[in-house]
Amino acid sequence: MQNFKSILFQYENNIAHITLNRPERLNALDKDTLIEINTAMDLAEADQNVRVIVLSGSGRAFSSGFDLKAQMQANPSGEKAWREILDLDFNTTMRFWNSPKPTVAAVHGACMAGAFEFALSCDIAIASEEAIFGEPELKFGAGIVTLLLPWIVGPKKAKDIIFTGQDRIDATSALQMGIISRVVKTGSHIEVAMQIARSIALVDPKVVMGTKKAMNGTYEIQGIHKALKLALDIDHQIESIGSPDKKQFMQVARERGMREAIAWRDARFAGTQVNG
Repeated sequence: MQNFKSILFQYENNIAHITLNRPERLNALDKDTLIEINTAMDLAEADQNVRVIVLSGSGRAFSSGFDLKAQMQANPSGEKAWREILDLDFNTTMRFWNSPKPTVAAVHGACMAGAFEFALSCDIAIASEEAIFGEPELKFGAGIVTLLLPWIVGPKKAKDIIFTGQDRIDATSALQMGIISRVVKTGSHIEVAMQIARSIALVDPKVVMGTKKAMNGTYEIQGIHKALKLALDIDHQIESIGSPDKKQFMQVARERGMREAIAWRDARFAGTQVNG
């Protein structure tokens, strides 16, 4: 079995279970984690015994999103550097959408930004009742890497969430919007996700994979891949140039730490956040 540092990879009863495993960083998605996720997906997709792939997070949260602290320390600049970063982010997220095998996200705690897009990319998403979702990127001058949200909730709601940087969407609201599939009791999200995976695994895998291909084909006819790549190119322009808000956010982070930078960001929008 492959050894991993940032994730756990388990296989049991036709189910591959990938667990984000950087609990000290709220499972923030750095480069090494993304590479390991891709390796795990390669293993799961190549194994004919694997019929379903489950994604979850260890510790207090599913994931806080792409690792801004790592980005602050690396301080990337220029088109080439940002293209490499964003392509890895995008391609890893879309592994769950494009996988021929069904994918199930088991979410608890915070599920933010890039991690939110991971949950959107999975075929089914189970959320613990205390889970919180959000897309706060625009509030600190970043763009959206994988712009799946309009395809899931529609343009009006997606623009509302993204333009206002909502980051306190509770599980019940997420269910009503179609962001997730089910809300379950706190602490039972993995158990329920595994029950669903076991149920799917009993079905002829050719039938399941063919049906997933047919459903995803509806979006492909509508141009989802072309639209997502256009959005990625726009995000590349945003990040490679660097907005004043992002530069200031990162400067505060370097001088006073990421926690203070997030507090600075939130203070700018104090009293304006509207969720629901």
